[in-house]
Amino acid sequence: MAWLIVIAIATPLVFALVMAFWPADRAKWVALWGSMVSGVAIVAVLGRFDWDNAAAMQGNASATWIESLGLRLSIGVDGVALLLMALTALLGPVCVLASWTAVRERLKLYYGWLLVLQAAMLGVFAARDLMLFYTCFEFTLLPMFLLIRVYGSTNRERASVKFFLYTFTGSLIALAGLVYLVWWVADRSGSWTLDIATLTEHAVHMPLRSQSLVLGALLAGFAVKVPLFPVHTWLPLAHTEAPTAGSVILAGVLLKLGTYGIYRFALPMAPAAVVQYAPEIATLAVIGILYAGLICWVQDDVKKLVAYSSVSHLGFCVLGMVALNTNGLTGGVLYMLSHGFSTGALFLMIGFMYERYHTRDMRQVGGLASKMPIWATFMVFFALASVGLPGLNGFPSELLCLIGTFQSDAAWTAGLEPGAQGITLGPWYAAIAGLGMIVAAMYLLYMVGKMCFGALREPAGHGGDHHDESRLPTDLGVREIVTLVPLVAACLYFGLYPKSLIDGIEAPVNQTVAHVMRYATPIDEDHAVVGAPTHAPRAGEGGEHD
Repeated sequence: MAWLIVIAIATPLVFALVMAFWPADRAKWVALWGSMVSGVAIVAVLGRFDWDNAAAMQGNASATWIESLGLRLSIGVDGVALLLMALTALLGPVCVLASWTAVRERLKLYYGWLLVLQAAMLGVFAARDLMLFYTCFEFTLLPMFLLIRVYGSTNRERASVKFFLYTFTGSLIALAGLVYLVWWVADRSGSWTLDIATLTEHAVHMPLRSQSLVLGALLAGFAVKVPLFPVHTWLPLAHTEAPTAGSVILAGVLLKLGTYGIYRFALPMAPAAVVQYAPEIATLAVIGILYAGLICWVQDDVKKLVAYSSVSHLGFCVLGMVALNTNGLTGGVLYMLSHGFSTGALFLMIGFMYERYHTRDMRQVGGLASKMPIWATFMVFFALASVGLPGLNGFPSELLCLIGTFQSDAAWTAGLEPGAQGITLGPWYAAIAGLGMIVAAMYLLYMVGKMCFGALREPAGHGGDHHDESRLPTDLGVREIVTLVPLVAACLYFGLYPKSLIDGIEAPVNQTVAHVMRYATPIDEDHAVVGAPTHAPRAGEGGEHD
């Protein structure tokens, strides 16, 4: 299985290199085949993966780089990492097809960096040592920076610089936290290592003060990537100015690098600190849910509206994770996947409309159901999926996040409710966050009403023929429909049968919850156990489930 993971990561890089020697007019075909071959390798891994043992790292392989410093390049996947790689592989060909007519200049540069970005994101999820993880994590910045800077809209230069400065600064702070952790482990064990599992094993024995420092540094990097309020301000501008494929990748996968970092590093490496500061993190998530939702309500730029909706939606994801119970963490991980389907698809719909009308202003264009009924049908479907309509993919993830938040209360722990842990969140956090679902329904249905229904509105000069020299059909063409169908299928299947995803993430989630609760009791500087926070159960108490 390890060689299939290597093929999945290396193939986009190989095809990007091949593209440099091929004619520019064939660049999109090279990119399509490169992303599809990588996707086939991921499908093969999905078939060979032992889902009955999804919590274990499988497909492991490593190569020594600098032995004296403990530097190795190691890969391996559990159920969560593999499903995120599958999401990345799915969106790769989708982004290439979506760019088929939208990008007409410097094709080799565009499609080459799109492939490099796909490889870097796959590398993040497959990495089992800090060297490979951080290299891939940082390298995602360069392709996205160039895609925004070169192929973005009118304000692309400011958007690209803001994107780079925010995310790069956060990443440097996270690096400082990781370097401190590596040094602490080396000082304690007498040997240097960058192996994530080994670092996690030792990190839980850090005193609360040290864990708090590491958690703060990690959140500085990962919260910017999510993004979590108040470090979210780079995202709407980047989304609005990025090309369509850039927005799809940004919403579908790149933001998930932040939530995945919280899941993979912050929770297991600093469990006592996470328990200590879970209410504060949850408060920021709830503020982001409501604040971004209200901003969406007053937007005229439809792409900026969907961009702010990502801030609101991913607030649910973070809220579920810091509930620190089975339902909440399952909902948070499930949200990483479901958000990529529905919100990525909304950016595709806006991109297809923008190709025809060259505006995103809902005051200038709307009522398109009479002229573009196929486009309007897809638009309504994906908006309802993003709202969280029962039967579509957004519903189970949001519901589990809210249930987990509700159960994250000492009263539930005392009652030994299944999967409940006593972190001081509880009903009030869930109720206030639940208002975000109502706000989301308001702004998304308002958007659908303006864009799809009512009197037809078109920008001046378009008249009865709004397509340009790209010879786009009036409504969606076959290529565009083919691009959307996999996302429709995913939204329906995982909405009607979420168990297929939940089964794949249940074991790793349960293992993470048990791990956090086992080491939730802080340790003093002399490694002596001190009093646990009143809102956190000790290991083995409060209905812990392995």
